[in-house]
Amino acid sequence: MIRLALLLGLALAAPAFAQQAKGDAKETPSAAAVEEKPAPYDERLERLSEILGAVHYLRNLCMDKPEDGWRASMQRLIELEAANEPKRQEKLTAAFNRGYRSFAAIYTACTDSAVVAEERYRNEGATLATEITARFGN
Repeated sequence: MIRLALLLGLALAAPAFAQQAKGDAKETPSAAAVEEKPAPYDERLERLSEILGAVHYLRNLCMDKPEDGWRASMQRLIELEAANEPKRQEKLTAAFNRGYRSFAAIYTACTDSAVVAEERYRNEGATLATEITARFGN
């Protein structure tokens, strides 16, 4: 079941977030107990994950005080969409890391173009999350 409306509200609509408290993780049933099935929106989720990684890097590059809200949003996305599916978790995590690393390789200091890129990616992510929710949500 897709829960991107929640993610959209937490991750993409607002520019800054409080850190998620550690120790909030819940135990999940055995991965072997759940059959992994790709969702029809998995490619879109991977793109959203990549965007979250890019925004996480760019915001922390350009802010005075580091924030972990984007990484926490990614963790929440994984919990909601792939909690008991290690292969889907790996794909979403790899996409997040790819987005992060792609900008880390280009920007070592905050520039005007980094600020513009962050805003564009955040807007793309909000649009993508809205489209996924509208098409595949309950």
